[in-house]
Amino acid sequence: MPYPLTGLPDTGDTAWMLASSALVLLMTPGLAFFYGGMVRSKHVLNMIMMSVSAMGIVGVLWAIYGFSVSFANNKFGLIGDPTQFFGLKGMIGPDAAAKTASSPEADIALAGNTHIPMTVFVAFQLMFAIITVALISGAVADRLKFGAWALFAAVWSTVVYFPVAHWVFDGNATDANGNIVHEGGWILNKLHVVDFAGGTAVHINAGAAGLALCLVLGKRKGWPKTPMRPHNLPFVMLGAGLLWFGWFGFNAGSALSSNNSAGSTFLTTTFATCAAMLGWLLVEKLRDGHATSLGAASGLVAGLVAITPSCSSVNVLGALAVGAVAGIVCALAVGLKYKFGFDDSLDVVGVHMVGGIIGTLMVGLVATKEAPAGVKGLFYGGGVDQLWRQAVGAGVVLAYSFILTLIIALAIKYTIGLRASEEEEFEGMDESEHAETAYDFAAVGGTARTAAVKEA
Repeated sequence: MPYPLTGLPDTGDTAWMLASSALVLLMTPGLAFFYGGMVRSKHVLNMIMMSVSAMGIVGVLWAIYGFSVSFANNKFGLIGDPTQFFGLKGMIGPDAAAKTASSPEADIALAGNTHIPMTVFVAFQLMFAIITVALISGAVADRLKFGAWALFAAVWSTVVYFPVAHWVFDGNATDANGNIVHEGGWILNKLHVVDFAGGTAVHINAGAAGLALCLVLGKRKGWPKTPMRPHNLPFVMLGAGLLWFGWFGFNAGSALSSNNSAGSTFLTTTFATCAAMLGWLLVEKLRDGHATSLGAASGLVAGLVAITPSCSSVNVLGALAVGAVAGIVCALAVGLKYKFGFDDSLDVVGVHMVGGIIGTLMVGLVATKEAPAGVKGLFYGGGVDQLWRQAVGAGVVLAYSFILTLIIALAIKYTIGLRASEEEEFEGMDESEHAETAYDFAAVGGTARTAAVKEA
């Protein structure tokens, strides 16, 4: 991803990137509905609150030091300099607005083929940071204390997401003479992994963290013998629709310009998602005898996840292949939690980690030089060169996130505690953690009320 600095902005590119930033932010409320509908009714507000709270926690940290750690000049070879943009200094106000096309910052922006103000880039990348943290919450539904979640979100953002974002998203920038004036992250600039919009930094990162956190937290009471069905499938479908809508900002917006790359990634994102949904439904029909609305929603999310890293490097046939493979494999992968005994409540591992791995690796298989990324995969005569790079990048992020998350989770567990008590879990996280309930069952009379309470 190019690294833009404040120069003379192109109004069309700037307008598109402001809209894309808003689209990506909308994905977090969409995720809240998606996750909220999948849990039992006594936990829905807590589930939504974990996504909503990520907005506040990550937003504040991003303003203070998160952007600087992610996108400032490389320091220690692993992170951006935390002091360079501390408090977003120099980005807002008369000094920032007065920069012209002749300034050194504008030279860097033009060399990076971007024409947007730095403030817009800061906003766009903030939305990625927010939803990555929110994604993790699906692995620990129904049993994680809200205070522990808030502390985890703050620490994990700082020591896991911000450094990984620097490795994956922060490109080198050059001046008009081709000299490097900004050194970015090593996965992008030295390993040359293609991850257009966050298959590693967002999805593998969040999926690995979800796996580690649910292992430390333990299983829900009664799982897997007690049925824990989604309480509101219309919520799930609404959330999936909002995610798909917002994902166009996520992927097409990562072009950082209103150009052909944005248009082509818009199309590949669409086609992969369609194929993935059909692939998931096919697995359900063959395995279970029926195709479900939950399967359709999960399948389209799996396709969105898988096409995220590869949307700029595949053609239409490649996008259909990425989506079909993701839909089929992720539909099978969500059952691994029963085989291995880890309670990933809402299938963060099976959809986001596995889907992210599929999309990242398939760049090395079906990338075509004619696509905007300009690399060739194995099936297009590129050999295994790009494939091994993709595999190493995915493996490093997965291992780093999993190990650091284990350390963070254990530290919180043995200090303030991670898990709600058995009584609180039975009562419901909405009541015990927030003193609220989503639904007033007292308004439902007789037998219907009894059935509703039992199901909840």
